[in-house]
Amino acid sequence: MSTQTSRVWLITGSSTGLGRALTEAVLKRGEIVVATARQPQQLAELETQYPRQIITLRLDVTKPDEVQKAVNQAIATFGHIDILVNNAGYGMMGAIEEISDTDVRQQFETNFFGVLNVIRAVLPYLRHQRSGHILNLSSVCGFVSNAAGGIYCSTKFALEGLSEALAKEVASLGIKVTIVEPGAFRTDFTGRSLSLSNQCISDYGNSSAEIIKLLKQIDGKQLGNPIKAAEAMIQVINSDSPPLRLVLGSDAVAMIENKLTAMRTELEAWKPVAMHTAFDEAKVAF
Repeated sequence: MSTQTSRVWLITGSSTGLGRALTEAVLKRGEIVVATARQPQQLAELETQYPRQIITLRLDVTKPDEVQKAVNQAIATFGHIDILVNNAGYGMMGAIEEISDTDVRQQFETNFFGVLNVIRAVLPYLRHQRSGHILNLSSVCGFVSNAAGGIYCSTKFALEGLSEALAKEVASLGIKVTIVEPGAFRTDFTGRSLSLSNQCISDYGNSSAEIIKLLKQIDGKQLGNPIKAAEAMIQVINSDSPPLRLVLGSDAVAMIENKLTAMRTELEAWKPVAMHTAFDEAKVAF
């Protein structure tokens, strides 16, 4: 194995779901993976199958010391990191009023601050080599919010704002950023990995409770194929002109198209009000 010619991927949350599918797809291509997870023993099979292409590291992205240690070990082992995939995360569902402060903060610690921790640890190396690609796993819920997902969606909205700014900050340094927005894929997101509020306020029975019921019903029946999602992400990495946003799944495409249409309709309806908020003597600038 030559670390001079093989791309090195650092993937968080590699043990399950889209992270696992991507890890396996990259290894099958003969590339190198620094696979991190809170339970790296779940990756033992891949270590046996690809002993010269993978190292597995325990990593809780909410702990900056662990993040820096993992990044340092990746650099010490392979000399560089080419692709960072921030995949670790989970969903907390429930009406906004129902979710405890502790659960809200933990959701942000993992889905937002955890990603920020990893990005800040890896960026100095990417800047030094003047190359690299960062994939931040958001969700269609990072563009379209819904009942029961107010807190989860907020973490993904925040991640998208961070990613947009980051893309502009590092473009001149040869570093690319892509936000991945999956719809419903057949992973354990709506099963084992889904966290629910302990409260249940009856007034939200026709809104948040219905969404949670739907999520439970589709578990294991989602149309999205994680293997195909992994192939799409690799295609983006191999592209000379990768998108800022990669939407995955027909459901996600439809939800985003519907929101864009609604936003355009609302913008046009209220445009006269928006355009008449300047001082009378001011000129409108376009």
